[in-house]
Amino acid sequence: MACDGVIDIASALFGVSGKELREPGRSLLSVARVRQIAMYVTHVELGLSMKDVGQGFARDRTTVLHACHQVEDLRDDIEFDTMVSRMEKVVAAAFGQPHKNAGLSNAT
Repeated sequence: MACDGVIDIASALFGVSGKELREPGRSLLSVARVRQIAMYVTHVELGLSMKDVGQGFARDRTTVLHACHQVEDLRDDIEFDTMVSRMEKVVAAAFGQPHKNAGLSNAT
């Protein structure tokens, strides 16, 4: 399933064990944040519904919704946004999808 692939990518990019990312229940903030990024990228880049993402991450839809809101709020930080963008690009490439923001410039 796509979620397993994204978990493996997040594990490699952020140095967190895939086992920790897959465990149900609460985690350390660092692990939870990586899982939130992975859920967000799965939803945004691969277009999976929040329900499907939740099932793939052993969470419910509202947890995915919360993760997406958290990541969106944190993207105001340039370093965090760069990390998320890098993961989006890797996931898009790994799944043979065009990156959602490809070709867009930051010019206003």
